[in-house]
Amino acid sequence: MSEVLSGSQCPLLNSRAEWVAAASIAAGAAALGYLAYKAILCKDKASKAMVNPNIQKDNPKVVHAFDMEDLGDKAVYCRCWRSKQFPLCDGSHTKHNEETGDNVGPLIIKRKEA
Repeated sequence: MSEVLSGSQCPLLNSRAEWVAAASIAAGAAALGYLAYKAILCKDKASKAMVNPNIQKDNPKVVHAFDMEDLGDKAVYCRCWRSKQFPLCDGSHTKHNEETGDNVGPLIIKRKEA
């Protein structure tokens, strides 16, 4: 009673069109799975994107140092890397925040009142 079915006798996929349809569905499911994986699980690559778009790109590291005595009563420093007066803030973070949905603001250093 054991009978071997040939490809043309397979009860699930009888025609070439059914094989093509099954392969198309499998390929579509694989593509959707891959896109879901990239969107959900691979977010760490987005955090590795460059922050500094154009400031001192010829230097391996951008560093600025100031003496506390030279700051005066108040200093406002850029943290969004978009300021035309970098390292000082010029308010460019406002436009950056509107365009990206970010919430970055300046670093404000004030002399303590005595």
